[in-house]
Amino acid sequence: MLDSIIQLDKHIFLFLNGLGSQPFDPFWKIITKQVYWSPLFLAVFYLLQKKMGWKNLGIILLFLVVLIAATDQITNLFKTTFERLRPCNVPEFKGMMRAVITRKSFSFFSGHAANSMAATMFVYLIIRSYYKHTYLLFCFPLVFAYSRIYLGLHFPGDILTGYFFGALFGWLSFMGYKKITRSQHPTNG
Repeated sequence: MLDSIIQLDKHIFLFLNGLGSQPFDPFWKIITKQVYWSPLFLAVFYLLQKKMGWKNLGIILLFLVVLIAATDQITNLFKTTFERLRPCNVPEFKGMMRAVITRKSFSFFSGHAANSMAATMFVYLIIRSYYKHTYLLFCFPLVFAYSRIYLGLHFPGDILTGYFFGALFGWLSFMGYKKITRSQHPTNG
């Protein structure tokens, strides 16, 4: 069963990676770097500060730093435990895929997918009641993580597993955030 899942993962990867074309490579190289997403992050921080105030924004930023650091370390633990080769390093894919970028580190699971989903889930859960279309924030991890398949760095299974762990860690962080902020402002009654 696991072998058939791995084979399906490889076939889906080759299909998705094969959809790319050289004229779009520079665009996806930009998409895969967090620094180019800074305007989105600043806009989200502005919206958070507007509704939550400076003190709560500081608490949220602290939670985000800890969340991303923890998610990143767990991702690295999985990568060194499973040692799954990145698609760009799989010998059977030579000549069959587009390796736009290569890396020597391992593939399972995607830190880009896990970190982006963790941060998005955490922020979404905080501000969803303030803004009508907050669900659109999830476009960020979808596009950001797809860039890893396009560039030849991750299998779809790496991305989906990263999404799962990221959503879980984001939700757990939100629960911790709620507990801390609730204890600062206990309700009367």
